[in-house]
Amino acid sequence: MMQTGPDHLDLAADFRTFLASERNYSPATLESYGREVETLCRLAGTRRLDTLRPADIRTYAARLHQKGLAPRSIARALSAWRSFFAWACRRRAFEVNPAAGIRAPRAPRSLPKALSVDHAGMLLDRASPDSENPLDVRDRAMFELFYSSGLRLAEVVGLDSRAAAGSAGWVDRGNGEVTITGKGGKTRNVPVGSRALHALAAWEAVRSSLARSEEPALFVGARGRRISPAVVQTRLKQWAARSGVPANVHPHVLRHSFATHMLQSSSDLRAVQELLGHANISTTQIYTHLDFQQLARAYDAAHPRAKRK
Repeated sequence: MMQTGPDHLDLAADFRTFLASERNYSPATLESYGREVETLCRLAGTRRLDTLRPADIRTYAARLHQKGLAPRSIARALSAWRSFFAWACRRRAFEVNPAAGIRAPRAPRSLPKALSVDHAGMLLDRASPDSENPLDVRDRAMFELFYSSGLRLAEVVGLDSRAAAGSAGWVDRGNGEVTITGKGGKTRNVPVGSRALHALAAWEAVRSSLARSEEPALFVGARGRRISPAVVQTRLKQWAARSGVPANVHPHVLRHSFATHMLQSSSDLRAVQELLGHANISTTQIYTHLDFQQLARAYDAAHPRAKRK
């Protein structure tokens, strides 16, 4: 195992504490940042982190590339390193941020995968294997909510059955909206469609048959505790397979589908950014893609010389 400098562990631990207490990062984000800073410490070896310079960071990024890491993974590491050194310059008197301006290898920009409107309908409109089974009623409510409001997996799993102090989110069926505390501790309110509200009402009517009396979670597993992300993913794959949807469906596909279909119908990029909880509108712009058939239809409908007899 590569040796690390004497300051590494203390600095990494202090940085993680800062992200948790002052930035209010989620456990998953803390884990990701912690992992990337640990990688930096291993690459630095016995060198003090405050002696690193841009040439060192370029060398470390090149080593990650040589090990076969994808450009996106290297970019994620560099982003975490920039944040770490920015913190160290403010709080630990580091002279420079050696990761500032260092770019990862260019990665091809892939478009999010989304269901077609017809396939989304196939997935959500199919008859449940047993409409009296609370697990099936729960699944329909979860999947309708994913597609209705564009929520992340962690946001759906974190919902509570009612508003309470410290709650990460809840559904207000009376007002037809869901309140979410998303990435970075930012709260947003998102409308919930009528189909999802109907499915949620059906689930809340049977929730007590599964949930333990003291359990605050809106969606619970077979043991009565808050449902886990892995169970949601597995149940959605099973649901999709039974519905005949020819796609690898996971929760983020429903979020992508929500965003894509909203933009295709409204073209209101700013509104969709707010609904998705994106901090940067450039993240939302990736959903503005149109396939060739859509472009061709728009061309035929709009261009004065494109009319066909």
